[in-house]
Amino acid sequence: MFPPIPSWDGLHPIIVHFPIALLMVAPIIILIGILMPKSGRTFLISAFLLMLIGTIACFIAVSTGEAAGELAEQINNVESVLEEHEELAETTRTVFAALTAIFGVIVFAPMLFKKELSRMILIPLNLAFLLFYGSGVVLLMNTAHQGGRLVHEFGVRAMMTSQANTGAVPNKGKNGDDDDD
Repeated sequence: MFPPIPSWDGLHPIIVHFPIALLMVAPIIILIGILMPKSGRTFLISAFLLMLIGTIACFIAVSTGEAAGELAEQINNVESVLEEHEELAETTRTVFAALTAIFGVIVFAPMLFKKELSRMILIPLNLAFLLFYGSGVVLLMNTAHQGGRLVHEFGVRAMMTSQANTGAVPNKGKNGDDDDD
């Protein structure tokens, strides 16, 4: 009736879309919060929650990706792209953890100290944050692009699917060739 629950490495293709979507929508919600003075705080809190969930999804995506990467290493000529994808993913995770913490301070510190920031401070502060956030989005897109290369250029997804069905691990020959030929 229900499909089987994928293994930890099999969750990677499902999980990776959450940080991409959530972290790329958050700046739009921040802009709406800046443009709507009466309900701006609600939008900024919503943007923070999106960033928090997206960042948590980043941590899970890196963890599932490390498990999936062990299987992908067995495919020929994938090492350099896989290594770059892994490094970008770890950097992306760290950058968005920092960005989420900084935005949390921007949103919640005035509430904590019961001091309302004027729009003359709030708007430039959020715009400056979005400038830094943009560099995180570029990093996120590069990470996703390298992951897409692994799937579409090297067929890593097909390998994970076939292994999930059979439980088999592809063999490499002495020269790194598959034994299927």
